[in-house]
Amino acid sequence: MNHLWQSILTDGNTQWVLLSTLLLGIASGVLGSFALLRKQSLIGDAVAHAALPGICFAFMFMGEKNFFVLLIGAAATGLLAAYTIQLITNTTRIKEDTAICLVLSVFFGLGIVLLTKVAQMPTGNQSGLDDFIFGQAASLVGRDVQLMGLTAAALIIITSLLFKEFKVSTFDPQFAKGIGLPVGFLNFLFVSLLVITVVIGIQAVGVILMAAMLITPAISARYWTDSLRTMVFISGMVGGLSGAIGTLISTLGKGLSTGPFIVLTATVIFIISMLFSPKRGLISVILKRLKNDDRLAMRFILKKMYESGKQTIRVEYLFQQSNISNLRFNRVLKHLMKKGYLNQEDGILTITKSGLMKAEQFSFVDEIMELKEMYPSELGSLDIQWIEKEEKEALSKEQLTKLQMKMSDIYMQYPFLNVKMSSRRGGQGYEL
Repeated sequence: MNHLWQSILTDGNTQWVLLSTLLLGIASGVLGSFALLRKQSLIGDAVAHAALPGICFAFMFMGEKNFFVLLIGAAATGLLAAYTIQLITNTTRIKEDTAICLVLSVFFGLGIVLLTKVAQMPTGNQSGLDDFIFGQAASLVGRDVQLMGLTAAALIIITSLLFKEFKVSTFDPQFAKGIGLPVGFLNFLFVSLLVITVVIGIQAVGVILMAAMLITPAISARYWTDSLRTMVFISGMVGGLSGAIGTLISTLGKGLSTGPFIVLTATVIFIISMLFSPKRGLISVILKRLKNDDRLAMRFILKKMYESGKQTIRVEYLFQQSNISNLRFNRVLKHLMKKGYLNQEDGILTITKSGLMKAEQFSFVDEIMELKEMYPSELGSLDIQWIEKEEKEALSKEQLTKLQMKMSDIYMQYPFLNVKMSSRRGGQGYEL
């Protein structure tokens, strides 16, 4: 730990690399959010692989490893790959995923061939171009890091300034055209920004892992929010945090590559988001499903006792009539008895007055739902969305009174519905 803090505070190279990967992570997260929502996630992967031949061409042209020139070469072939994918998709019957696979394979294969050619050059063994495949942030010098950092900062600023335009063109391109936005230019600009993001990150993360830097923070952010602005912010923070933590971990030992640790950090954050996010997390979904199953079991037990017309019923018989597991059945029974809806003595269940009212309310709501489905035109004016939002839970006395008043108006207009309703419940009324 002391070595880590010493590197951060005293080592200039560590500070520059940390800053560049931090900005790279933020830029990747911000651009990756739009790429994910535009369903262009794999384009980043294709661009990353397509940048390799451009790097090789630039080195063969210059004869030396000039980082700026290598980035220009990578950007050129990356843009060519991105626009080739769009051209194939728009002018042929080939789908986008097939076009991406085709372009990625061809460009990356060309890059591997050119790497072999570079190795045969007199200065090829000193080129270090292999670092671009898996990334090698430690090989960056101060000038390279400054270029990466400034470019990443510029990408963040441009995306922030054009946030509204990107938002509209992403979700509703037809509406964007209708209000006069240059949708074609915005798509061109976004693809260009995406390519530049990939290109500047190749040296730090590598060709193979750069796609993960674009998509993983965006997917993690998507678990936490439904707002685009919040998603972009969270994605940028996840990307920046991944870049910083991955860089710091790589400084703990010799020969540790920065790129893989950045991606692994982002993956850990993704796993945490996937498990623990409050709305979409797996744990949250499982808990909601268990809660919903318990609620359905509670409704079944109360309605079964109410529809039987008996005040008492044997526990064993009720369990046999249900399709509920023994564990859930016993848990729900305890809950109903704790609420005062049921009493149990010597294996006999007795429904209380409050339990009977609750069961009547359940039946009333369910029957209205069924009538709504059977007679959509007659009950079209009845707004029951608020009932559905309650997930058919028993409603309050005020809500039931409001619903009964609406149903009375409908019965006056369509008397046969009242007959249907009465026949379904054996002529009994509901006590409110």
